[in-house]
Amino acid sequence: MLSENDLKILKAILQGHVDPQSIAGDLNMKVEAARAAADALAEKGLIRVNKSVDELFALTEEGRGYAERGLPERAMLLSIGQGMPVSDLRDPAQKIGFGWLRKKGWATIENGMVRPAGEAAIGKDEEVMAALLAGPKSGSELDRKGLADLKSRGLVTASKRKDWRYEITEEGKKAASSAVGAAAAMEMPPLSAEMIKSGEWQEKDGALYLNYRGATFSPRPYDVTVAADRIYPGKKHPYQRLIDFMREVMLEMGFVEIKGQIVQSSFWNFDALFQPQDHPAREMQDTFYLDSLAEIPDYVKVKEMHERGGDVGSTGWGGCWNPEVARQEVLRTHTTGLTIKYLSEHRTPPVKVFGIDRVYRREAIDATHTPEFEQLEGVVMDRDVTFSHLLGILKEFYGKVGFEEVRFRPGYFPYTEPSVEPEVFIDGLGWVELGGAGVFRREVTAPFGIEHPVLAWGLGISRVAMLKLGLKDLRLLYQSDMQWLREMPVSIKL
Repeated sequence: MLSENDLKILKAILQGHVDPQSIAGDLNMKVEAARAAADALAEKGLIRVNKSVDELFALTEEGRGYAERGLPERAMLLSIGQGMPVSDLRDPAQKIGFGWLRKKGWATIENGMVRPAGEAAIGKDEEVMAALLAGPKSGSELDRKGLADLKSRGLVTASKRKDWRYEITEEGKKAASSAVGAAAAMEMPPLSAEMIKSGEWQEKDGALYLNYRGATFSPRPYDVTVAADRIYPGKKHPYQRLIDFMREVMLEMGFVEIKGQIVQSSFWNFDALFQPQDHPAREMQDTFYLDSLAEIPDYVKVKEMHERGGDVGSTGWGGCWNPEVARQEVLRTHTTGLTIKYLSEHRTPPVKVFGIDRVYRREAIDATHTPEFEQLEGVVMDRDVTFSHLLGILKEFYGKVGFEEVRFRPGYFPYTEPSVEPEVFIDGLGWVELGGAGVFRREVTAPFGIEHPVLAWGLGISRVAMLKLGLKDLRLLYQSDMQWLREMPVSIKL
């Protein structure tokens, strides 16, 4: 049986409103509500939903400036006149313009002189820029080559646009036809004061009836003894609630949150943390490598530290440190790389920051492992902080998270010394390792001019979630298991 809302959606689609935005505008409702109602009709087989993803392009700030003023090569062409010595090209904008002049065949070099070559017709890239000046457009509306040229120059940005289109099925047409006919015959107007005053409401056999335009309507009967359907209220995902809770804990402890890019150079992800270039964790079977290379900062001190130990009394790892290996880009394997990069740029104490974000490792998917998960990282850099301060911070942190019993056992990590692995006591499980911590080695901090001790720790949030939410399968955190999500209470004691 179709509800009143179902009938409205079907009417709108029959009238030519075939996308969520159009339906929402016609029925004066939110787009999300229109989409949800249409999805429900699709589950009943009454409509088909055709989804597509389109790429929208827009001009960057630089691109908009060129669209209004003209590309550098166009301005360069005007400035050279009949010819200009190559030696006069000193301005960076001129050099950019000169490069594109040659690429487009608008100019040649003869005897050290840049000269115009033929007619410089309006190019496809300029046509695309002119079109985008009016606003973002789909890639299908734009010339491919012109768009590719602008993308290579960083003058346009791309974003995804999802499009829904609805089509009524044969079953939907039958249901809509009968429902529309029934509704037309039984549609009752809203009750007004005038109707009551006019006597259109009449009592007959102890019941009220409304006579309206020759039709008779009776109030809808309700059985107040029938149990209502269970309502599942909207609520935040339990895993997201845990992440937000842990973020609040860090903020309450006086930490400042930092963010970083998912794609990192091997330099910041590994080398800056004094992880040798032949370390097993850097192998392809453990790390997601990309085909691209990144720019890296001055690496002389890092190279010296890896090869010979610098001037901190270390022997280093020996061998030959390769900058090309450091340039390889990876999906970050931890958030520690973000903190060392931040510390390299903020060397004046005190520094008290944390990161909480997703990281990626090549893991076989099973009940306790996924290739992507969330990690929390915290560091403190200050004068005279010690290992004892670290243990105190960790005990305070785990206590606020809800673990009353905490102990520490010695651990090993390539970039901290001394190192510990915090353990918490869980009823029914005993002592469970929950993260790693330590004091950054001088091999890590010295190359970046960090002169004061750095206390650091990190933990996988998904492991905390399994303990707090009583899960046996980690995959539930990332799957849309509606039954599990519905049964989870709105408020969880963490």
